[in-house]
Amino acid sequence: MTLKVEIVTAEQLVYSEEDVDQLIVPGVAGELGVLTLHAPLLTMIQPGVLRIVKGDEEVEMAITGGFIEVRDNRVTILADAAERSEEIDEERAEEARHQAQRRLEERGAEVPLVQVQAELARALARIKAVSRRRRRRGGVPPGPPRP
Repeated sequence: MTLKVEIVTAEQLVYSEEDVDQLIVPGVAGELGVLTLHAPLLTMIQPGVLRIVKGDEEVEMAITGGFIEVRDNRVTILADAAERSEEIDEERAEEARHQAQRRLEERGAEVPLVQVQAELARALARIKAVSRRRRRRGGVPPGPPRP
């Protein structure tokens, strides 16, 4: 027995697969693991990395929040935004993080704090997804040189 998983944004169907073994979602209280025969559930998800395990294959996605519904081995995620890690331009994600951090530091009354925090959370989720994929594939994560 396996899961049928669909991930949908306002713009498109991002992912639709059957025979998924496990789903790991960034939930409001930490990571939420979903296996077959999971109890019915409807809850919010937080910005972070969503992982889909299907056999020996694992797909990582940066997700910026939304809702997850689990019922009868069917998982539906209504995401604010979702991107597969291999589709993410790491340089653009890093630049978005720097810009969001600058905006947070220099924020004036005209820029809502929650908006800047959401921009930063999205950039960090994208960077984390790329980093996880690189580590899993044996690459060295970026960082300062080791002595």
